[in-house]
Amino acid sequence: MLKGLSPLLSADLLYVLASMGHGDEIVLADANFPAATHASELIRLPGVSVARVLDAVLSVMPLDSFVAQGAMTMQVVGDADAVPPAVADMQAVLARHGCPPAGSLERFAFYERAAGAFAVVATGETRIYGNVILRKGVVLQGGDE
Repeated sequence: MLKGLSPLLSADLLYVLASMGHGDEIVLADANFPAATHASELIRLPGVSVARVLDAVLSVMPLDSFVAQGAMTMQVVGDADAVPPAVADMQAVLARHGCPPAGSLERFAFYERAAGAFAVVATGETRIYGNVILRKGVVLQGGDE
């Protein structure tokens, strides 16, 4: 354990987050997501909700502010405007961290983008559509984005 860091930020996850550069992407995935299929680097956090993992990641990593959306969720199949409970929780976490709302991608476009991500974090989120892609921003001197 380290002071001031969420215990969800394991050594493996911290290493991945520190290794990512500006514009690299990481996927936080629910338990149904084909994480092993899409991951070049896979980190497992079973039993933990995606919102808790998102909160921990955003405590140490800024989102990219040079793009329209630094976070993207997966759209509900057949209802692109629906906001599932897991997505509503993620949007609340983003807002708490001062981030703009996440955009969304059609399911297969999300999978395609996830396949190119730096890493995938397989959470224990059991609610459907609990998936988000985060694009790393820039840490300026003094620690602010």
